[in-house]
Amino acid sequence: MDRIDKIIVAQTKYSRKDVKKLVNQKRVLVNGEIILKSDIKVDSEKDKITIDGLELTIKKHIYLILNKPKGYISATEDRTMQTVLDLVPKEHSHRDLFPAGRLDKDTTGLMIITDDGEFSHNILSPKKHIKKLYNVTIDIPMNEDMVDGFKNGVVLNDGECKSAILEITGTNTGRVTLTEGRYHQIKRMFGCYGAKVIELQRIGMGNFTLPDNLKMGECRELTEEELKNIKEN
Repeated sequence: MDRIDKIIVAQTKYSRKDVKKLVNQKRVLVNGEIILKSDIKVDSEKDKITIDGLELTIKKHIYLILNKPKGYISATEDRTMQTVLDLVPKEHSHRDLFPAGRLDKDTTGLMIITDDGEFSHNILSPKKHIKKLYNVTIDIPMNEDMVDGFKNGVVLNDGECKSAILEITGTNTGRVTLTEGRYHQIKRMFGCYGAKVIELQRIGMGNFTLPDNLKMGECRELTEEELKNIKEN
């Protein structure tokens, strides 16, 4: 049971002051009955809340997909730089959103933004083995030594990496599949072969691939099917 003003604020653009005004104007109903106080407690899973005749859809958590462009940092706020939350539609600004994982400032592609901490932990935990797929461009030709090294486990200064898949897609381009996410991992892995990463784009997570119709900088809610695919390998 939660206060109705708290529920409405969490699910809409209304402030608590707005909700109090709506209630005073008799525009809020619970199970068809007009309520007279904005602090009454209701069961959001069972009770039907309507505002101006429209039923309030209750979402405990929200899951957004962002096609991250360069120049944005993976943080909730920053004094000097733009964050990925600056790209989230204003309709979701009332939620306590955060990026589930991180992409470097100059890395583009698939990013999940949510207010569900348990979900974020599960998709990022190495124990879950959720794969992440990246397109990579380096400054020297790809070679089979890199392919074999990634498969056997590249040794970094913070330990040996889990086995990864490197597919060569062009002279200087490849596709990397990881099941862990260390700091600057792909850049450091290629660095062991004297290569510098020029472009890096995350294109997949679990069994979900970045949609072709989601333009750079665009952000939208994930469907139930997409959410399911992210959680699966």
